[in-house]
Amino acid sequence: MAAAVHLTEPLGKLWRMRGPLTKCAPFLHPSLPDCMVLATFPYRALLCSGLLLTLFPLGLQAQNRPASGVVSGTLLDGANRQPLPFASVLLLHLPDSAVITGAQTAENGAFRLESVKPGSYALKASVLGYGVLRRAVTLSGETAELPLGTVTLQPTTTQLKGVTVTAQRAAVEESLDKKVINVEKDLSSVGGTAVNVLQNVPSVAVAPDGTVSMRGSSNITILVDGKPTSASSGAGGNRLEQIPASSIEKVEVVTNPSARYDAAGGGGVINIILKKQKKDGWNGQATATVGTRDKYNGSLSLNRRAGKLNVFGSVDMRDANFRSRMWSDQQTVLEGQTLSTFQEGTNLRHAKNYSGRLGFDLNLTPAQTLTLTLQPGFNRSRNGGMQLATLRTAGETDRQLGSTFGVSENVDNHDASLDYRRTWEAHKGRELTASASFTYLDANVLVAQRNTSGPTGTDLREWQQDLHVDLRSWDGQVDYVHPLANKARFEAGLKAQRQNNNGTDNFLRQVGETRSYERLADRSYAYDFAEYNQAGYVNYQQEWAKWRVLAGLRVQYTNTQGEVVNGKGPFKLEYLNLFPSATLARTLATADQRVQLSYSRRLNSPNFMQLLAFPLYQDQRYYRIGDPALRPEYINALELGHQMTLGQANISSTLFYRQTTNAIQQLRRVDATATQLYGGGAVITASYNTNFGQALSYGAELSVNQPVTKWWRLTANGSLFESSVTAATGTESSRRTVSGTARVMNSFTPTPKLDVQLTGNYRAAALTTQGRIAPVSSIDMALRQRLFNDRAALTLRVSDVFNTQRQRSTAFAPGYEFSNYNKWESRVGYLGFSWYMGSNKPPKKIENQPQGGGGGFGG
Repeated sequence: MAAAVHLTEPLGKLWRMRGPLTKCAPFLHPSLPDCMVLATFPYRALLCSGLLLTLFPLGLQAQNRPASGVVSGTLLDGANRQPLPFASVLLLHLPDSAVITGAQTAENGAFRLESVKPGSYALKASVLGYGVLRRAVTLSGETAELPLGTVTLQPTTTQLKGVTVTAQRAAVEESLDKKVINVEKDLSSVGGTAVNVLQNVPSVAVAPDGTVSMRGSSNITILVDGKPTSASSGAGGNRLEQIPASSIEKVEVVTNPSARYDAAGGGGVINIILKKQKKDGWNGQATATVGTRDKYNGSLSLNRRAGKLNVFGSVDMRDANFRSRMWSDQQTVLEGQTLSTFQEGTNLRHAKNYSGRLGFDLNLTPAQTLTLTLQPGFNRSRNGGMQLATLRTAGETDRQLGSTFGVSENVDNHDASLDYRRTWEAHKGRELTASASFTYLDANVLVAQRNTSGPTGTDLREWQQDLHVDLRSWDGQVDYVHPLANKARFEAGLKAQRQNNNGTDNFLRQVGETRSYERLADRSYAYDFAEYNQAGYVNYQQEWAKWRVLAGLRVQYTNTQGEVVNGKGPFKLEYLNLFPSATLARTLATADQRVQLSYSRRLNSPNFMQLLAFPLYQDQRYYRIGDPALRPEYINALELGHQMTLGQANISSTLFYRQTTNAIQQLRRVDATATQLYGGGAVITASYNTNFGQALSYGAELSVNQPVTKWWRLTANGSLFESSVTAATGTESSRRTVSGTARVMNSFTPTPKLDVQLTGNYRAAALTTQGRIAPVSSIDMALRQRLFNDRAALTLRVSDVFNTQRQRSTAFAPGYEFSNYNKWESRVGYLGFSWYMGSNKPPKKIENQPQGGGGGFGG
């Protein structure tokens, strides 16, 4: 019985009267919201009063019934009937709208309001990007629980000159342990790759060399469709450049991962989700983009779903030329003599990327799905230029040395995966998933340099470094989710991963004036590397009233071993660790607010490039080298977040703290031996990693999302953080770094079919372990015009409109100073055309919902 009072339909019709009306008795049946009214005429008022007197005995009977009950239901999207997680549901007293109780919907949209006394109330439900629902509910004393079933919210609708524009899925969706950024709505990466996409993801930064970081830490894990790739551990490299922006659907950002995720990546986890159509029939999208100064992109994606089988595939091509110029100035004191090397040069990089994707989803039964995916990728790039070095030695005449250099990269990266999913119709939320994946990477990188001019006696022969990498990785994982009574859930999983990596690093010198080369045995190396990881985890999640808690524990075993032939080795690292995690969230009843506190323990294991001790030359005067004595660093991470809605503004803020022990730091030093033997008067330097005491990092992120008018939305977010490194032995200097980022995005809809974005990014100056990085800023502009009844879209984007992006850095060490400047081609115009097939359509509105700190240059 849903209410204490029932009215017959004739009586309801009697009350449907026209004229100025006011609310009548709040405890009447909610199915007649338009009837329970008092007319302004006296006889209608008397009629309502008589009805109240008639019903008075029923109210007395309710006094002997249960004192409290429960109101429950499931909140769904009114457009697609999908669950709406983490929405605010409040129960308001009538008629004063005082908050009685509140809750937050679970991931399946379910909500439960407990300790509700009999009476009439207003149920208020709200979530970002949807209209607010207000519905009358009445709990009688006869019923301990009032199930409302499904309750729907409609997407926000805005009127523009008589045209209705309906919002799509929010650009940023918050959940208990991650942010999901729907990047297909972001125009600022049109014509780019995954690198450009990540540059615009909150909390993320991408350096010119492709290194990805979050909140100042490059110790992160990068996944593609939830699986490890060769882009893991922050160094995105070729794998990210092989993923076109047009093929990415969304990016998951996990700043403080739970036990479900690998313990690796103390700075967080980034999961890139690729598009995969599942709509019935034939569907697809074709895109062609052309950029200024020889930049071309093309892609085609198709799917066909018929019955139990969905087949999907895509082909992407990128051919682009990028130019840059640089200079560097370094000085050192060697054996009491000051040496100075000033280099300047220009560079042209020609990159060709080809990638594909082919797979199918097979519904074995209504509850079981099998997915097979194959993803081949090929990268061919040539990077060449000219340099002029001025060599100065105290008391001697300056000497100039001209040279040409080139870097050739041939990288094949292929992935294959098989996924299985099992659900139970009779037990909602219960799920079993299993996956197996294989990655093969074959890379040949040739670095060559030739002196073209110089003092008498200068060696004009060409030298080359030929690096070959042969990497194979296997990965298997099983996860199980089991819902329990009283809104609880249990999760468990197992994972195993193995990586084998073999390769050679040969140093070659040209023989005379011929085009043949000899291998220098004393400067050439071969290596073997293997790593095995095995892990298991358990998570427990519980929800009651306004509270939600998620607690877990991960056990992870790592075995790493390797050897450098003709160098240092062999070495072996083996460790077993426990990694706890916990998240506590509470919905505040006073407003649409939520606070959340989370903790996790993480690990950063050095990768094979950091462990293997052989030099990798960037040019003839600078190289990187690993150290087999390097050990893992451990991180304790703590976050406190707050989200609230204030009028039409949405505000999100986070305080974070990260403590790292046995911290891995990158340093730069002068190689005195190489300088004397091969420098020819020039300084030769090396960069390396070492465990360097304890590091602390703490800061704050803030995001504000505000509609200015019906056609203009403003999103501003930023971060400010400080890091400090404590010396391990006292012979090194301790440093404290302060930096911050800001990003402001303006989204305009001047006409129903035209979207415009104007984005500004700023990264403050930052200190490194040995030096300083200068601030950098940029402004991007993009627009999209939908055409042919939304069958096509024309997009124009200009990156770095004022051409302000550049990198300036300095570094200092005892007896050594270094300054560097690098200006790459950042102001680029792109014009793209997309054609949509089947039921595919271009996004109809750009939604910039609340985002965490960071921005284009990240935090």
